[in-house]
Amino acid sequence: MKNMSEKNNRAKENSGSVGKSETRVDAVDKVTGKAVYADDFKPQGLLYAGVVRSPISSGIIEAIDTSRAEEIEGVKTVVTAEDVPGSNSVPVIEDDMPALASEKVRYLGEPVALVAVTERKISERAAEAVKVKYEETDAVFDPLEALEEGSPRVAQDDVSEAGNLFDEMVLEKGDVDRALETAPVVEENEYRTGHQEHGYIEPQGMTAIPSSRGKMEIHGTLQCPFYVQNAVSTALGYEMNKVRVVQLETGGAFGGKEDIPSQVGVLAALLAHKSGKPVKLTYDRPEDIASTSKRHPSVVRYRTAADEKGDLLGIEVEVFLDAGAYQTLSEAVLFRSLVHTAGPYSIPNVRVVARTVATNKVPNGAFRGFGSPQVIFPHESQIDLLAERLNKRPDEIREKNILRSGDRTATNQKVDKSVGLRKTLKRARELSAWAETRSDYGDWNKSHERVKKGIGLSTVMYGVGMGAAAPFLEKAGAYVKLEDDGSLTVAVGNTEMGQGAETVLSQITAEALGVGLDKVDITQVDTSRVPDSGPTVASRTTTMAGNAIVDAAGKLKKRIRSVASQLLSCSDVYFNNGYVIDQSDPSNKTSLEKVAGEMWSENVDLAAEGWATMGIENWQPETGQGDAYFVYSYATHVSEVKIDTLTGQTKVTKHVAVHDSGKIINPTTAAGQVEGGVAQGIGYALTEDLAEKEGCFLDPNFTNYLMPTSQDVPDDLIVDFVEADYPEGPYGAKGLGEVPLMASHAAVINAVSDAIGCRIFHYPATPERILKAYTD
Repeated sequence: MKNMSEKNNRAKENSGSVGKSETRVDAVDKVTGKAVYADDFKPQGLLYAGVVRSPISSGIIEAIDTSRAEEIEGVKTVVTAEDVPGSNSVPVIEDDMPALASEKVRYLGEPVALVAVTERKISERAAEAVKVKYEETDAVFDPLEALEEGSPRVAQDDVSEAGNLFDEMVLEKGDVDRALETAPVVEENEYRTGHQEHGYIEPQGMTAIPSSRGKMEIHGTLQCPFYVQNAVSTALGYEMNKVRVVQLETGGAFGGKEDIPSQVGVLAALLAHKSGKPVKLTYDRPEDIASTSKRHPSVVRYRTAADEKGDLLGIEVEVFLDAGAYQTLSEAVLFRSLVHTAGPYSIPNVRVVARTVATNKVPNGAFRGFGSPQVIFPHESQIDLLAERLNKRPDEIREKNILRSGDRTATNQKVDKSVGLRKTLKRARELSAWAETRSDYGDWNKSHERVKKGIGLSTVMYGVGMGAAAPFLEKAGAYVKLEDDGSLTVAVGNTEMGQGAETVLSQITAEALGVGLDKVDITQVDTSRVPDSGPTVASRTTTMAGNAIVDAAGKLKKRIRSVASQLLSCSDVYFNNGYVIDQSDPSNKTSLEKVAGEMWSENVDLAAEGWATMGIENWQPETGQGDAYFVYSYATHVSEVKIDTLTGQTKVTKHVAVHDSGKIINPTTAAGQVEGGVAQGIGYALTEDLAEKEGCFLDPNFTNYLMPTSQDVPDDLIVDFVEADYPEGPYGAKGLGEVPLMASHAAVINAVSDAIGCRIFHYPATPERILKAYTD
């Protein structure tokens, strides 16, 4: 009876918030200018930081002369590596990246010294006045060249025993050699991608404030406050409880504010520690682009075996990721590349060898998709090429091979929960009129010489959360407090950075306690309020922080239920629309506000802490076999393009995006996530070419780095969801944020290849590359 009663209560306890397109809770402050971003934050006595950066890609530091800078009026503090009170490092996964270079510089733009000044306009002149003498040494910029014997050494000896090879990971299943030897069809190609800039609206910015009792506060734009706390603690030599990190409003991130804020926070904190004053370090756009992490450039060599029917028999793949000068997050990025190389397909024989390589470039790090876009481009191109060779439709060969419930992935993980991939494929074909459009475009291209049209398809899967690479980070905490007026204060450790997390988590709270959204307030993310909740990455926030909130709400409801039952003289109650209601007599009810007041009067604890974890225990790193992630999200995208074969210009004319991300908490914000991801995917596939020569980005601005605008995204952009509820997620939800970019770029590039009748093997497909492929 107890379980049945709880089931009935859950059915009745519905604020109507989950599944509803609630207005974003942060919308008004952001559009009216009330929101406080990193550069708006100005504590009293603030100094401004400037960074002295290496002008060369590789060299020995012979001497640093700060005397001229110290003589400039307004210069209050100068810091070099000798002034670092703790460990001279910015820890991310490894501790190989120094806060300030002390003996050797490994990339152009590496921080060497710092200045703190009274006026921002002085900072550049003061930084230029610091004179650094270098002995320039040989550098290497291509990851394949960096692996050759005799190549200049980039990686530190204590980091890599194998030259410039940072990491090598292997995934092996079945008998790949036999599959390739006996297969009727083997498709083999090499694919390359370049850097991609995050393009967040708000550049990097952090303010460090020394406070009483030897503490340091960090306020800024960031994704992962606990990363920053650890880095600042390490560099200053402070205990963790002496470092407090508070997130300000964050104007976009896309992964670019996962690892870099640790560096920016450390640099600001070193100046604040030495000067005893608050110090702000904010980048302008050129400095931000020139010195911060990007998506890893890649080289992927891909062999795919199939039979005459189109059944996939095996793949053999080599993946090379250009890590840049230091590892930062490359190990974690590589793991995701490794696991996702095979795609959302059932393949009996798989061998993937994935490597990260050190070069004399800006260290690369997190970017939406986190290592998967670089391998999705090849695996979706390979599927289309196989279909062409076997005289089958691209959708037909995917239909034959996509994962279904009960199938096993390349890592031999059985997927049996929330597997909606096949439904996304079916729905995307319907919404795009796939067969008819493909036939029409074929007829068009036969009768038109200059303008060609194409349609492309992609199917993808995405492992939600940190996965087997970092199970110790698969956690989240929440604090839910019932105020004595019936409102709710909630603290979580995962951040809002524009994706709508604050709204979604507020909706989950409202649903859990049967109140309106207006009764819920999510506080600023602050490391002093909740335990380390892991990073805000990997499309994990809704699932992990949402589950932590549900856990806290469940504990709090037990106390509320006990007091309310006494007030109503009944045996059991449920929660709905701000009321606590008699289970057996709905007319017998009282407001949550009244119950809260009674709890306060009776000294009942009005707050509860929640905790959420997801365990993965059977991963075998030697072979890449086992459960890689606790659940997967899926998507199918269809894109249509029009190409002028005289100029090479491409226009995306229509795009259909269908996603399985479990229960959609807020359809409007979810659709916005997809639309933004589609735009980023269009840029990755077609336009975002970050020109670089010998480690130097030639145009570190948005004038020549062509991100898509509203004019480049099709008006005919259709978004739909297939809700295959995930039973272990909050109200059935699982991850969404990264998947739209992952699927969109592959659909676009397949449409381009369909239009011009030949394959593009190098991102981005600029007009020059399209014309070369079309005319060769």
